[in-house]
Amino acid sequence: QVQLVESGGGLVLPGGSLRLSCVASGFALEYYTIGWFRQAPGKGREGVSCISSSDGRTHYLDSVKGRFTISRDNAKNTVYLQMNSLKLEDTAVYYCAKSNAWYGSHCPTRPAFDSWGQGTQVTVSS
Repeated sequence: QVQLVESGGGLVLPGGSLRLSCVASGFALEYYTIGWFRQAPGKGREGVSCISSSDGRTHYLDSVKGRFTISRDNAKNTVYLQMNSLKLEDTAVYYCAKSNAWYGSHCPTRPAFDSWGQGTQVTVSS
């Protein structure tokens, strides 16, 4: 059974850091594009970052470039999202998802992702 489980969310002050984890089971994560998405209250789900299966290339939403880093540990079947210099507007539920697609210039769009985790809440507040 394919499953993705996110963890690592929480409450953090502006300027703080969190590391989210996405643990996969039922499939080998290294063979798929893995994306991180987020959904803030009252807003649609947006892509934050993705990492390719083959060579670990990455893409980021413009607003998180330089602050967030996506990485993968194939031995642990886990993808991480290191989030630094967090801002109030980063508050959202964060989801990871897998896709068979990879586009060289940008992350696959949301419909290309076929399995999703349950999400983890990130709240940035003073």
